[in-house]
Amino acid sequence: MNMPDAKRVLETALICSQQPLSTGDMRTLFGGEIAVDTVKMLLQDLATDWSGRGVELVRVSTGWRFQSRPEMAQYLDRLHPEKPPRYTRATLETLAIIAYKQPVTRGDMEDIRGVTISSLLIKQLEDRGWVEVIGHREAPGRPALFATTRQFLDDLGLQALDQLPAMDLGSPAAQVFPGLAEIQQTELADVEKTPLFPDAKTATAGFAPLDGFEYE
Repeated sequence: MNMPDAKRVLETALICSQQPLSTGDMRTLFGGEIAVDTVKMLLQDLATDWSGRGVELVRVSTGWRFQSRPEMAQYLDRLHPEKPPRYTRATLETLAIIAYKQPVTRGDMEDIRGVTISSLLIKQLEDRGWVEVIGHREAPGRPALFATTRQFLDDLGLQALDQLPAMDLGSPAAQVFPGLAEIQQTELADVEKTPLFPDAKTATAGFAPLDGFEYE
């Protein structure tokens, strides 16, 4: 197969896929006859071809996908006028703690926030596919250790956790978790950009509300 045809196959597969495709998935399209380096070169060519359009080809944690550019959200929102899910301030704070301090136990989170964290709150994050139990701490009761998932990174448009920005007291949400604006077009809404820990009394003060969420 020549390169133009191979690129067209990749483009079609990526557009039609509902999930990001890994390079392994894409090699399967060609029966493994095209090398990984060739697939990567074709992906870069595709990304260039789509530059300047309303849709872009990006790499996330689990592979490559086409997605709308952030500036298109205000128009796409009109196709999905339904009310977005609401997340409490406590839920967003807990998610931020897990993201930056993982792996952490529920007790660790409660020590940081200074309040009891309900099981329903943790379950909400698990059901959303953003956090999961990755093991247990060797301590009395062997408490579960929570960490973020690849789905969390995909929804943020990131490849790895080291792409999360450094914490900064009162920093705007878009800087703390960049990329959430890209998924708000279908299920999320903007929130007021104020610090989650305005009194700075905890060691992890400085998380800001996640852009693209509503909290109560």
